[in-house]
Amino acid sequence: MLELKNVRKSVLGEVHIHPTDLLLDTGGFNILLGTTLAGKTTLMHLMAGLEKPTSGEIWFNGSNVTGMAVQKRNVSMVYQQFINYPNMTVFENIASPLKVGCILPAEIKRRVGEMAELMKISPMLDRRPSELSGGQQQRTAMARALVKESDLVLLDEPLANLDFKLREELRDELPKLFKERNCVVVYATTEPTEALLLGGKTAALHEGRVVDFGVTGEKYRQPVDLTSAGVFSEPPINTVSVTKRGQELHLDYGTSWSIGKSKLPDGNYTVGIRAHNVIVERSARKSIKISGTVKVAEISGSESMIHFDAFDKSWISLSQGVHIYESGEDITLYMDASHLMYFDQNGKLVGI
Repeated sequence: MLELKNVRKSVLGEVHIHPTDLLLDTGGFNILLGTTLAGKTTLMHLMAGLEKPTSGEIWFNGSNVTGMAVQKRNVSMVYQQFINYPNMTVFENIASPLKVGCILPAEIKRRVGEMAELMKISPMLDRRPSELSGGQQQRTAMARALVKESDLVLLDEPLANLDFKLREELRDELPKLFKERNCVVVYATTEPTEALLLGGKTAALHEGRVVDFGVTGEKYRQPVDLTSAGVFSEPPINTVSVTKRGQELHLDYGTSWSIGKSKLPDGNYTVGIRAHNVIVERSARKSIKISGTVKVAEISGSESMIHFDAFDKSWISLSQGVHIYESGEDITLYMDASHLMYFDQNGKLVGI
């Protein structure tokens, strides 16, 4: 168990991590989700002992490890940018942390072989890093970190440089790999989809603050506030101000829709809806029509991302299929009312 107690980090008067309380357990993934510069890597450095907190304490398995050097901890860390020993073979790179631990050669061979098989680099064990592709070097670095069986494993966007197929395979295999290990696993990512695929618990980070923390799927469906909803949304979440009167919601632009019976009191709210719930074809019984003007349409494989203006705001639609529109073209889209999120004037989630 890893616990951060009111941990804060500042550098030259600039706050990088605001006071943070966080409890991370074994038995599943603990995910740090946020954009670049949200504070994910800094938090990991504090957890590992690579940096000291300006204030607060870090506890691991009941012991206060605040300020303890990383060399005195059983920690493994994998970065987005791979690091390997150029004068060693792939086998020697992976085996290097085991040799330091005085493990028997037969056990080293077995564990290196298992990890190489998982990372799909078994045929390359006799090669040196200079003979590998970038993706193969990253897999070697991951294997070296994971073979150590550390008490704390920190994965800082480890799959970002791998090809799509291998990323999908490892996303499926990594949770299985750690399921039986008695270690704390922390995984940093900028991608909400990756967090959802890995499961576990997620801490949503925004500008050095942990704005939400809990079971990943639950926090995706019911974020604590608009900031957390934004962290969990890629493309960015669409928002618009509404007024509730009776059983209807009214926009300032003459559009309104019925929400039926609701416990929401009358008043002003912000409605949030993710891009994949704003689509070009009516698919739900409670669909709300939006008329807008296309800014740009991007086709990506079997999806179309449409940027458009409506209600004097910029919106994004992510629709299945190929939908071609020209800039300036009028368009009609549909919001799925069952996926609307309602936030009060302080940004707190008050209804879904």
